[in-house]
Amino acid sequence: MSVKITYFVHGTTVDNQKNISSGISDVSLSDLWIQQSIDLQKQTTVADFAVVFCSNLKRSIDSARLTFENKVPIIQDSRLWECDYGIYNWAPSDIVEPLQEINIVTKFPEGESYEDVKIRIESFLTDLKKNYDGKHVAIVAHKAPQLALDVILKHKTREDVFAEDWRKRKAWQPWREYILE
Repeated sequence: MSVKITYFVHGTTVDNQKNISSGISDVSLSDLWIQQSIDLQKQTTVADFAVVFCSNLKRSIDSARLTFENKVPIIQDSRLWECDYGIYNWAPSDIVEPLQEINIVTKFPEGESYEDVKIRIESFLTDLKKNYDGKHVAIVAHKAPQLALDVILKHKTREDVFAEDWRKRKAWQPWREYILE
C-alpha cells in the first residue's frame, strides 16, 4: 500500500510581501493573502483527506485552519518547520535565498542545514507510513519541507529542486502531489 500526500504551501505572509525570509520566526499571514487559504477549499476536495498535518508555526497553522478546520482533523508536527536560518531568520530574501543553496549540508550559523530538514522529514514520513498507510493526507507547511519531499519521494537532487523551485519564478503553486510507498 501507499500514502497519498497532497502538500499545500502556507499562504503568503507579511514577511513574504516585504521580501523577508522568516525561517522559524513566527509571522502572520497577510490580510491580502488570507484569501489564498480559503480559496483552496474551492480548488480541492477537502473531504478526500483523512487528516491534515501542519507545522506548529503560526502561518502554517492559520493556513491549515482557514482551509480545513471543522472539516478534517488537523495535527501539528514540529518536524514540518521551515529551515532554521539561524542568524538569518528574518533577513532579506536577497541574502537568504542564495545561502539556502550553499547550506544544503553545512548548517546556517546558529541554525540548521537543508540536510537537517531532510532528516526531520524522513522521520515524519516513517511515522506517516506506519500510521496512515492506504490513506490520503494533506500537509500544510513551508519551502524546506516541500523541497525535502522532492528529494526523498521524487528522487531529485538538491540542486535540481532549487533550480526548479516555483518560488524563483514567483509562480505560486498551491499544492504538489506525492506518493509514499
